[in-house]
Amino acid sequence: MSGRVILPTLTSEGTAMDGSIRTTIVTHFEQVAAEQRHKLASLTDDRPLMETGLDSLAFAIVVARLEDALGIDPFSATEDARFPVTFGDFVQMYTKLHENAAT
Repeated sequence: MSGRVILPTLTSEGTAMDGSIRTTIVTHFEQVAAEQRHKLASLTDDRPLMETGLDSLAFAIVVARLEDALGIDPFSATEDARFPVTFGDFVQMYTKLHENAAT
């Protein structure tokens, strides 16, 4: 894996697909890390969440802000929600819930 952040991909209608969710998540990780004075590691798909540089409070802030931004709370959306292990799992969880909400 190259470790690059994937930029939004536009559909034929000009709307961003799951890349916009990734971009939103990355932006919130960066903002919260800066506000909480944490050194953020590169956010690659295989990066374990425990190694992103955020502590539990900062992570909770990210989740709360993502709920406001995306209208998704993955930890209360389903009873059988599994906690993501890697940053890629985290993005995928939000992407799938966003797709399910759109259908």
